[in-house]
Amino acid sequence: MAIVLDGKLLSQSTEKDLSKRVRLIRERTKIVPTLAAILVGSDPASATYVRMKGNACARIGIDSLKIELNANTSTSQLIEEISKLNKNESVHGILLQHPVPKQINERKCFDSISLEKDVDGVTCLGFGNMSMGAAAYGSCTAIGIMRLLKHYKIDISGKHAVVVGRSPILGKPMSMMLLNENATVTVCHSKTKDLADHVRQAEILVGAVGLPRFIKSDWIKQNSVVIDAGYHPEKCGDIDLHNIESKCFAFTPVPGGVGPMTINTLLLQTVEACERSVEK
Repeated sequence: MAIVLDGKLLSQSTEKDLSKRVRLIRERTKIVPTLAAILVGSDPASATYVRMKGNACARIGIDSLKIELNANTSTSQLIEEISKLNKNESVHGILLQHPVPKQINERKCFDSISLEKDVDGVTCLGFGNMSMGAAAYGSCTAIGIMRLLKHYKIDISGKHAVVVGRSPILGKPMSMMLLNENATVTVCHSKTKDLADHVRQAEILVGAVGLPRFIKSDWIKQNSVVIDAGYHPEKCGDIDLHNIESKCFAFTPVPGGVGPMTINTLLLQTVEACERSVEK
């Protein structure tokens, strides 16, 4: 029987530990860890995600500060808001909700977030540091996946990992994290030829392509570890998980696998950022 990599269960147990750490910070320093979330425009899905993150903060005692900007906000105006948060010593983490309206240079805005407050792991500097093994907060979803693998004692070293997707906030950081743990990594994308053949070689498969059930169950290697980082309105992920239990060694369910770990990692990295600021 395949191991279920239960992100919901792990995130719940981690929240208990984070609550204790937050309480200790507050008792010792009177400082409350604070996450600032910036929402530009009125996209319903983005508003829902920001609300979910705020609720998660409340559960463990973190303060959440929501900054709402109208859909006509310019790149320079958004960077000005981020600059204020960078200078605000009571803010320990900054989250810019993705995506932003099309007139905004998202990459430029992401990179204006200070490294110490980049708890969502979106800056180029953070990515470079993480890739080279230097101090940085990693992409929350990718870090969440690595935490799941570690918790369930999934061996990575020497394994052939295939990451399907190359986005800057998931596919690319995921591939570097696996490489840093001594996996042999293949990155596939929309231009990859014979995708199914690459997937069939994967001892560790990460679906991060953003299309529902794009990766077929008959592509999956026997006794592999299957990580589905997608979630779609159809309540499915990027991988067709039909009969997956009988085929793989371990897998993440959808929902309840990777998703809870993303928000949980955001909380974890915000608490860590606060602890580091207190230690300075």
